[in-house]
Amino acid sequence: MEPEPATAPRPAVILAIILVSYFMILLDNSVIFTALPSLQEDLQLSTGQLSWVQDAYTLVFGGLLLLGARAGDLLGRRRVFVFGLVVFSIASLLIGLAPAGWWAILGRAVQGIGAAIVAPTSLSLLTASFPEGRERTRAVASYGATAGIGASLGLVIGGALAHWISWRAGFFVNVPIGAAMIALAPRFIPETGRARGRFDVFGALSATLGVGALVFGIINTVDAGWTSPVTVTAVSAGVALLIVFVLIERSAAQPIMPLRLFASRRRTGAYLARFLYLGAMIGFFFFTTQFLQEVLGFDPLQAGIGFLPMTAVNFAVAMSIPRLVRRMPGSIPLGAGVLVTLAGMFWLSRVGIDSAYLTGVALPMILIGAGQGLAFAPLTSFGIIGAPAADAGAASGLVNTFHQVGTCLGLGIAVAAAATVPATGSAVAHLASQVSVALTTGSVFLVLALAVTVALILPADVAGRRARTAQSESAAAPQLQQVR
Repeated sequence: MEPEPATAPRPAVILAIILVSYFMILLDNSVIFTALPSLQEDLQLSTGQLSWVQDAYTLVFGGLLLLGARAGDLLGRRRVFVFGLVVFSIASLLIGLAPAGWWAILGRAVQGIGAAIVAPTSLSLLTASFPEGRERTRAVASYGATAGIGASLGLVIGGALAHWISWRAGFFVNVPIGAAMIALAPRFIPETGRARGRFDVFGALSATLGVGALVFGIINTVDAGWTSPVTVTAVSAGVALLIVFVLIERSAAQPIMPLRLFASRRRTGAYLARFLYLGAMIGFFFFTTQFLQEVLGFDPLQAGIGFLPMTAVNFAVAMSIPRLVRRMPGSIPLGAGVLVTLAGMFWLSRVGIDSAYLTGVALPMILIGAGQGLAFAPLTSFGIIGAPAADAGAASGLVNTFHQVGTCLGLGIAVAAAATVPATGSAVAHLASQVSVALTTGSVFLVLALAVTVALILPADVAGRRARTAQSESAAAPQLQQVR
């Protein structure tokens, strides 16, 4: 086992490298949304091919996350982190140079490999660099804020670059950023120790293929529906492989996903709540972008700017999280964040063809941004809390796996729900109705996330805080007696 992390020698620089790298990954997960129309026109893509520009990235990212996390444990997290940045940066350059659709799709798949390495190793490097307590709380709060802001800011940046320069600029911008992080990481981030033992080959294969098949099946529902033989076969195979994976992990001497991580109600609740919360948020981003452009008539730049109220509030609220968790259990801002997000999502789901941007979109977005700011840092913190240093990579991998698979499943369900709207009236009215149904579906996801938070995270967190308080008072009692 690795020792508990010591205080980082240059904590501000280390945190900046980790957050910028993670932000780059998140940015490319959403920068594509507002740029899709111009990309489709430039590369002459069909609707199905266009969907795979995003889906190829999501499929590979979700399927390889646990593998990327385990590689960091065995080979050294800094070394693997830098390798992931190299893969991601090269893939970004190739996408920007894409002469045809197949090139862009292949490049996005390679980008997914890099992202599956960088995302979990960035979080495990953070936990290895900052000791548990105030320093880690602040670092995780910043990491959580990055997760919330990266997605929404990506829409703004993607729209601006597509409008002013080209959709390709959204990928070219990663190259100098990635090169800078590749140069700085070995200089400032200490290498972590390598975990001893063998690589869990069968566990890695079953997890990767299982998550990959499940994500592929979900993605396939967009074009073929849930009853398609391909969808049913892929989802069934994915579920079966994940069951096999759990059975392998129960008996493996050195599992890729230690099942002991689920012994904590807070960690288990955080994984499930993150899965549901992101399932709601991806539908929000996907459909609100369409509503702004197709119903309200915004261009890509205006659509991106339309998300700024949410981004600004998100950032402001997220920065207050470290102060809040010192005064109250972290589950309180988490529960409040999910509830506020639910209020904003339900309000936004009432949009229609006659809705105005300010009252129909901007004001609900402010609530959603505030909810994100409150929820993301505690969700991240509870996903790694109490995990031994040796399991930091696995815990980080699970945080990102539930994040990514929740995104895939949520989008698949939201699109399937929107497809149930009958095609009556004008195309614009039909789309507005689809957006309303999709966001209502997202509201259901948030209700379930709130239930998980209240049932699993809140009781365990309050009890843990009381136990720590009692332990502190007990330790202080003899000292007080001596003073008297």
